[in-house]
Amino acid sequence: MRINIITLGCSKNTVDSEKLAAGLQAAGHTVHFDRARNDCDTVIVNTCGFIGDAKEESINTVLQQIGIKTRGRKARRLVVCGCLVERYRDELEKEMPEVDAWYGVHEWERMVREIGEVGDYRETTVRPLSTASHYAYLKIAEGCNRSCSYCAIPLIRGAHRSIPIEELVAEAKALVAGGVKELIVISQDTTYYGLDIYGRRALGELLDRLADESGATWIRLHYTYPTSFPADAIDAIARHKNICNYIDIPLQHINSRILSSMQRGIDREGTLRLLDTFRAKLPDVAIRTTLIVGYPGESEEEFDELKDFVRQARFDRMGCFAYSPEEGTPAYALGDTVSEDVKQRRVDELMAIQEQISLEKNRARIGRTYRCIVDRREGELLVARTEYDSPEVDDEVLVRQTRAGIRPGDFVDIRITDALENDLVGEIA
Repeated sequence: MRINIITLGCSKNTVDSEKLAAGLQAAGHTVHFDRARNDCDTVIVNTCGFIGDAKEESINTVLQQIGIKTRGRKARRLVVCGCLVERYRDELEKEMPEVDAWYGVHEWERMVREIGEVGDYRETTVRPLSTASHYAYLKIAEGCNRSCSYCAIPLIRGAHRSIPIEELVAEAKALVAGGVKELIVISQDTTYYGLDIYGRRALGELLDRLADESGATWIRLHYTYPTSFPADAIDAIARHKNICNYIDIPLQHINSRILSSMQRGIDREGTLRLLDTFRAKLPDVAIRTTLIVGYPGESEEEFDELKDFVRQARFDRMGCFAYSPEEGTPAYALGDTVSEDVKQRRVDELMAIQEQISLEKNRARIGRTYRCIVDRREGELLVARTEYDSPEVDDEVLVRQTRAGIRPGDFVDIRITDALENDLVGEIA
C-alpha cells in the first residue's frame, strides 16, 4: 500500500508519526508525509488535542480528508489517531462515521498490525524523517507527572515514562549514521527525565552521553521545566561544544499568585533566580520561553507585571498563548473569566514588546560571524540558522548564495549584515 501520514501538533507527535511509519515500512508499505497528497490507499491523520486552536485544526483536517474520500479520490481508507482521539473518541466516532478506524496514543503497535496487515510489530531505531534530513527530534520520555492546572497532557498521555539511556544513545547513533547533524531532545518535561527508572534526575548524564557518543554536530534541549531544574544539565551544556547554548523553558507567567494557581511549583523569586543561574553559568545562552495570558482571574495589574518581566528578562525567543479552558483540568473549574478580546489584546501587547527586544538583539549581531546550519533553499536565498535558533519556531538567517555546492545540512560561516524582528540577513564569510 501507499500510506500518507498527516501530522498535527507538536514535535512529540512528529516522532510518533515517524515511528509509526517505520513499522509500516518494515511491513513492506510505502509511506509519505505530505498533507497535500491525495493519491494514497490509506491516509492517517495524527491529531493534536492540546488547546482549542489545535483541536479545531485537527477536526478541520479530518473533515477535509473525509471530503476527499467521499468525492471518490484515491484514498480508500481514512484512519485518525493521536491525542484528540484519546480525549474524545466516543464523540468523534458518532460525528464522523466516514472514518474507518480510530486509535489513541497508546495503540501504535495495534495500528501497525491492523493497518499494515502484519502479525508482529517490531520497533526499530531506524525511522524515516518527516523533517528535513539533517535534523531530528529525539523523544526521551512519554507522558508527564506534572499537575499544571491548565494542561490536559497527563490526562491524554498518562504518567511520565523515561526511555533508558542506552536505547536513546543507540537511536541517536542510528539517526546520525543516516545523515542527521542536529538532535533536538524533547519530551513533555525533559528535566524530569530519569526519576522513574533511575530514581534520580538523569538529564545531565544523558546529555553527556549523547554529546560524547552520538556523533551529532549539534544537540539542542527543548521542553524543560523550571521547578527543580537539574544543575548538571546546565553543566553539560557548558562542558560540550556540540550542545547548543540554547534552553527552551516554558515559564507561563511571573506573578506568584497565578503561578500558584497554575500549580507550577515555583514563584516569581524562584523564576528570577533560575534565569540568573542560566546566564551566570552560560553567559552566551539563548533562552526561549512561552507565556500564557488570560488565565482565569488574571487582572490588568498582574498582566502589567508580566509585561514588565518580559521587558526586564529580555528573552531571545518568546511565544505567547491565550488561555484555553480544557475539560478535566483543575483550572477548568475556575471558569473562563477573561474575554477573548482581552486575551487577544494581551497577546498582541506582549508580542509587540518581544518583537522590539528581538530586533534590538538581532541588530547587536550585525558584523559578527556565526557558524550556521543550512536548512533549505528558497529561490536565490539560502535559509540557515545559528545555534541560538531551533528549526520551525525561531529566527532564520537569509543569505544570497555566493558559493556553489552549498546544500541543506551543510555548516557554513555567515557574517550578519542586517537584522529584522524575526530574521537575520547575512553573507558567506
